Amino acid sequence: MTRLLFTALLLLTSGLVTKAAADTEYLIVSGGPAARGFEDLRRPGEQHDRWWGNFIRTARVRMQEIHKTVPANTRITWLVYRDAYVRRAAAEHQPLTQNVESVTKAYPYINLVWFRSTDELINYINNGQSGRGGLKISGFEYFGHSNKYSFMFDYSSDVYATSTAWLHENDLHKISRWAFSGKAYCQSWGCHTAESFSKAWKRATGTKMVGAQGKTDYSDMHLRDWHVGLSSGARWVR
Repeated sequence: MTRLLFTALLLLTSGLVTKAAADTEYLIVSGGPAARGFEDLRRPGEQHDRWWGNFIRTARVRMQEIHKTVPANTRITWLVYRDAYVRRAAAEHQPLTQNVESVTKAYPYINLVWFRSTDELINYINNGQSGRGGLKISGFEYFGHSNKYSFMFDYSSDVYATSTAWLHENDLHKISRWAFSGKAYCQSWGCHTAESFSKAWKRATGTKMVGAQGKTDYSDMHLRDWHVGLSSGARWVR
């Protein structure tokens, strides 16, 4: 009897340890597309947001990949900058926010969270839905416009060739390094991140961020199974 009780307790304890190790959150962030009218002002060959879903489809495919590889109890949360899709929807007369929300119906393991400001995004990183005490971030990836110093959530969405909603490297001190697990994987799929932002991210959060030196390429992604490419001369820096 004592031996059976010991075995039962051992199995229970092992299960709890496994569950605790898997209880993390993986964050995917999608910025928004440029306004179609602003893109029409660019010369052919320089237009990069002809399709509204560049940062949506690539993120969805990546979340499908992550779901297959992370521990079963990992929460996958998708943070999407809402205002850019509202503006683009009005111009294209399409229900783009509903299109985004339909992803979670097809893939119910994805938890969608809309955000409308940098402060809202930082607050979610730091606190999640109910505090970061027991649910650390095991991964963070960004799909969207960026330059060497910042993520630009609404580049050319509200003002032509300008961003009014961004996460600048000077704001990274607002992010709690305690929000991340010790082996968190971080990557930016935007342009130029490795040229400065990645270093600032490491100083602020204690985690490395894979980024591009040079420009990333969101064109013809259907030919690459919806994976982000690199422009000529660019490379990933790990």
